[in-house]
Amino acid sequence: MKPVFIAVRFIEVAILVFSCSLAVFAQGEKEDPSGNISSFQSGLTGAGEGGNSSTAAKPGRADSLGNPSLGGECRPLYRLRSSDVVEVTFTVAPEFNQTLTVQPDGYVTLKDAGAVLAQGLTIPEFGEAVRKAYAGYLHDPQAAVALKDFERPYFVVGGEVGKPGKYELRSDLTVAEAVQIAGGFTSQSKHSQVVLFRRVNDDLVEARLLNLKKMLKQNNLKEDAHLRPGDLVYVPQNVISKISRFLTKPAVSMYMNSSQF
Repeated sequence: MKPVFIAVRFIEVAILVFSCSLAVFAQGEKEDPSGNISSFQSGLTGAGEGGNSSTAAKPGRADSLGNPSLGGECRPLYRLRSSDVVEVTFTVAPEFNQTLTVQPDGYVTLKDAGAVLAQGLTIPEFGEAVRKAYAGYLHDPQAAVALKDFERPYFVVGGEVGKPGKYELRSDLTVAEAVQIAGGFTSQSKHSQVVLFRRVNDDLVEARLLNLKKMLKQNNLKEDAHLRPGDLVYVPQNVISKISRFLTKPAVSMYMNSSQF
């Protein structure tokens, strides 16, 4: 009887271990509303334990940017703009090498090949356009394109500041920091109503009033806005009684002295 008793106990232990394994496995699975089972691991996705699976980070992605090495999406490539300078070099036909500037209409004029649209294209896309343009002149044209010069990100500060003008945006800056870069407030400035103008599209500008006087006095810059490329900071001399949140570009000139730029 003793061997039989040992065998029975062994089976009971095996069943217990198997049941525990099923319970642990079930905790690593989650059923979505459609009835599908999807496994999750908080240590890999960054989702908290018991968190919503819809907010869990996807592999290779972070803050909607993505890691190319992990199969995610890469950052958008730079697209050519007016006044950008590109250099075109040919492997077997150096006589066609040239340096081109994107014209205000968005085109460049290639040597012997005429005008080609460049604005809005990435460097690889523009390289392909150049190769197509020279297909009738060269057999299998091999052209390399390099971006030589481009407009740097900038911001503009106007109104009652020491040095109004256009400045390169080289790092993360706030409106208060931009004013200091532009020479600080003048004695006639109304720094309780600093205006931040931000382009929405080609025709529309968003306006935001900032009370820098209060922020600086209370040493509380939590509400200080961070600049984006192309932003315009205006420090008025007089009180602005009313300003719309959205303005057309011509309407912006009503609030500032254009002769300062």
